[in-house]
Amino acid sequence: MDKKLFALLSGCLLSGIAEAGQTKPNVIIIYTDDHGTLDANCFGAPDLCTPNIDALATYGVRFTQFYAAPVSSASRACLLTGQYAKRTGLTGNAGWTGLRPEKETIAERMKANGYQTACIGKWHLGSWKEYRPTAQGFDYFWGFLGGCIDSYSHFFYWGGPNMHDLWRNDEEIYDPGKFFATETMKEVRGYIKNREKDKPFFLYWAVNIPHYPLQPSEKWLEYYSKLPNPRRMYAAFVSTFDDYLGELCRFLTSQGLDENTVIIFQSDNGHSTEVRTFGGGGYCGDYRGGKFSLFEGGIRVPAIVSWPGHFPEGETRDQVAMNIDWFPTIVELCGLNTDGLEIDGKSLVPLIKGGVLESPHDVLHFDFEKQWAVRYGDWKLINNAIDVLPNDKNKVIDGLYLTNLKEDPTESANLKDKYPEKVKELLKLRKQYEDTLLVEKKK
Repeated sequence: MDKKLFALLSGCLLSGIAEAGQTKPNVIIIYTDDHGTLDANCFGAPDLCTPNIDALATYGVRFTQFYAAPVSSASRACLLTGQYAKRTGLTGNAGWTGLRPEKETIAERMKANGYQTACIGKWHLGSWKEYRPTAQGFDYFWGFLGGCIDSYSHFFYWGGPNMHDLWRNDEEIYDPGKFFATETMKEVRGYIKNREKDKPFFLYWAVNIPHYPLQPSEKWLEYYSKLPNPRRMYAAFVSTFDDYLGELCRFLTSQGLDENTVIIFQSDNGHSTEVRTFGGGGYCGDYRGGKFSLFEGGIRVPAIVSWPGHFPEGETRDQVAMNIDWFPTIVELCGLNTDGLEIDGKSLVPLIKGGVLESPHDVLHFDFEKQWAVRYGDWKLINNAIDVLPNDKNKVIDGLYLTNLKEDPTESANLKDKYPEKVKELLKLRKQYEDTLLVEKKK
């Protein structure tokens, strides 16, 4: 559906809702960066101090089998569109171009339904003007457009030439020497304080922590002084984020917004083992892999949702879910128009509330460059799997790799020769998915 036509139709619907006196919740998505599978105390990390992430889980619902794409841009494209990475057209990282402008984002849908929308933090879905947040449904943007910046100079150093990357809407701004996370929180508080009070808001807080460069606060470096590097630097950066999460939650309470605000928290992908992260530092327990890999450590991420008085508290969901599911979940929670909705995700509302025990997905699909994977029940088939190793010494396992996650969550053994019929079954599911992509291309 044409975006302008959809906005017009949705505006008409919204008028009817407003007249009926319905109240819509605010929504905040908190998206951390390269945050490992189990890297919070409530997820099982034995050496981390994360009281605010843990508190969010205490007052919300925590997911243990939650998935995303294995790399930043693809993951963000999945989140904002509710579509699998290959369907979005972005299976790797974006550059000057990124998420195709014709793809509808959750911000566009919410804006068309009367929401104020803001993106604060990291974008990484294209730097040219037509790919920026302000062209993808966000009324307000503050942050950087590329993959990472130094937290104090706000320059992107890697790949050259040196490039400054800090923006307010479409205007480049300069704040040298100011810690990016602190400035982000100022922006978050300012945006919420200065919003139109009679309209709900959607805030996408795309945190750049614990992505390299690892620049944690001094207090946490001291706290973790007995941990060996790179874990010390990484752990200190995770706890630095945890402080800001606590600041946000206290601020919402002070503004009387905590009981009418849905908070969604997750990481974009698994932990990094890149040389720029000193070879690692993240924790995924017995899971294999990390960022860039379709093994569990690259795509299984921490995720929590909280809405006081509306969702259960202190509960865990072990069912399979994915970041593509937040779009339809928000649509249902906020009572948004569903006309023309083209997504792969499924609403998690029944699962969150506990009335439904099954996962909304029988099948999940993943893509990253030449890798692809399909999960069906407990079975998972990966093509050209990447084994991530410290300091970018990654290895590609050519061909197909079959695992059963219930019997072997470590994915240590390739079962393709033992279960050839299961390989055929999953290959058929993959072909069916790719056929849907071909049909879309012909439209």
